[in-house]
Amino acid sequence: MPFDMVEAITLIAREKNLDFDSVLETLQASLLAAAKKKYSYVDNITFKFDRKANDLLMIATKKVVEEASDRNTEVSLGEAREIDAEAEVGDEIDIYIDYETEFGRNAIASAKQTLVQKVREAERDRVYEEFVDKVGTLVSGVVQQIDKGSVIVNLGRAEGVLPIKEQIPREKFRQGDRVRAYILDVQRETRGPQIILSRVNNEFLRALFALEVPEIYEKVIEIRALAREPGERAKVAVYSSDERIDPVGACVGIKGVRVQSIVRELNNERIDIVPYSSNSEVFVARALAPAKVVNIQVFELEGKMTVAVEDEKLSLAIGRNGQNARLASKLTGWKVNILSETEYNETQRREAEMLVPVGQLEGIGAKIEERLAQADIGSVQRLAAAQIETLVKIPGIGEKTAETLIEKAKVFVKELEREYERKAKEAAKAKTAEKAEEAPLTAEDVFEDDTEFVTEVDDVPEALAPSLVDVEDEDESAVRVRRNIDD
Repeated sequence: MPFDMVEAITLIAREKNLDFDSVLETLQASLLAAAKKKYSYVDNITFKFDRKANDLLMIATKKVVEEASDRNTEVSLGEAREIDAEAEVGDEIDIYIDYETEFGRNAIASAKQTLVQKVREAERDRVYEEFVDKVGTLVSGVVQQIDKGSVIVNLGRAEGVLPIKEQIPREKFRQGDRVRAYILDVQRETRGPQIILSRVNNEFLRALFALEVPEIYEKVIEIRALAREPGERAKVAVYSSDERIDPVGACVGIKGVRVQSIVRELNNERIDIVPYSSNSEVFVARALAPAKVVNIQVFELEGKMTVAVEDEKLSLAIGRNGQNARLASKLTGWKVNILSETEYNETQRREAEMLVPVGQLEGIGAKIEERLAQADIGSVQRLAAAQIETLVKIPGIGEKTAETLIEKAKVFVKELEREYERKAKEAAKAKTAEKAEEAPLTAEDVFEDDTEFVTEVDDVPEALAPSLVDVEDEDESAVRVRRNIDD
C-alpha cells in the first residue's frame, strides 16, 4: 500500500474520530467488494496489514495441483514453485494480489466509493451511540439555520433539530444565537441520526435548576414535582431532607439571582417555587399561593379537593384564564375545585339540607350500604359523583352494578335538585309578596315605563292621589299612572 494511502486512512480516522483499525477493516471490505466483481470466488481471499511497512496485503490462498482447472482456487505446480521452490502438489500457497493493477481504475474507484460510504455509516453509528446515551440531558449549541420554523442547532459533532412544537411560544432565534435545549430523543435515519431537542419539556426546567442550583445537582435538595405552561408560568415543588436547609431560599438565591437566571433562559417565564409536603391538603394549599386557603374538603376516592379561599382572593387563586388553578392541579396530582368562602359555605349548607343516606336509594341493600360506607360513600350525592373504577374496587360490586348504581344516584340527585330549586323559588316569591304587602306605595311604584296618561285628576283612584305628581303642559296638566293599577 502506498504511504499516502495509509496517511489518508489516518487522517480520516482522526477527522471522523474513528479508530484506525475500524477504517482499515472498512477499506478491506471495500477491496473485497471490488474483488467480487472480478473473481467468481473470493472466500479464499484474506488481508494482512504490515504495520512496519505500512502496507495492506491482499492474499489469495490456492491449492497446488499439476494442472489448474479453476484459476480462482487452484495454481499449477510450476507457478507455485516460482513463488515457493519447495512447493508440492497438495500444498496450499499464499499468492499476493496487486489490487492496484489487478482490479483496474474502475474497481479501485468503486472501492473508494464503498470506503467513503462505510466511513460515513461508521460515523453515523458513532454519533448515534454518543448521543443516544445523552437523551434526557442538557446540551448547548449554536443556531445554524432556521428551516420552516424548525431550528437547526450545531452541537459540535452533530446537528440537533428544535421543532416548532418544542419551542417556547413567542420565542425568536437568529443564526449564530447560542441556545440551550433538552435532548428529547435520538432516532436512526438514512441521512444520519436525528437528534430531537426540546425547550418546553418539564425536564428541561428540571435540568436548568440542576445547572443553576448546586444543592439540586448534589441532590441535597430534590425537585419533587413540577408543572409548566411554557412561556407563561411554572410551579416547582422542592424538598430537602436536611432541616437546616431552606429549599425555596436556596433555589431563589440571594436577591433572586438563581431563579432570575432561569427565568431569562425561559423567555421571562414566571416561576413559583413552593415547599413540598407529603400532606396532600398542605401541599395543595401551598400550590395555590399566593391565595390563602381557609378550608379544604377532600374526596379521596375521586382524587378531588374542593378548596375555599377568601372572597377577595378568589380571582388570585384561579389566576388569569384559570392558569394558577390548572398548574396547582398538575403539580399536586389532585383535581382542584376552587370556591370563594361565601360560595363554599352556601354549598355546604345546601348539601347538608339535601343530603340523603345512600341506603335510601332503590336497589341498595344493607351489605352494599355497609361496603359503600367503608369506601367513604355514605350519601346518594357521593355515589352520584363516584367513578366506575372506584366502585369496582369495592368487594361484591362489578362493573355493570357500578354503572347501574351511579346512574340511579344521578337521576335521584337531579330530582332532589329540581325539588330544592322549586321550593327555593316558592320561598323567594312568598318573601317578595310579604315585603310588598308591608311596604307603602311610593312614587317610584307609580312612575314606571308601563304607564298610561290620565287627563283628569278626578279619574285617578283616591288611594293613589297622595303619590301623584302633576306634569305641566301647554294645554293641560296630566298625571302618569301605572297601567296595571286596578281602578
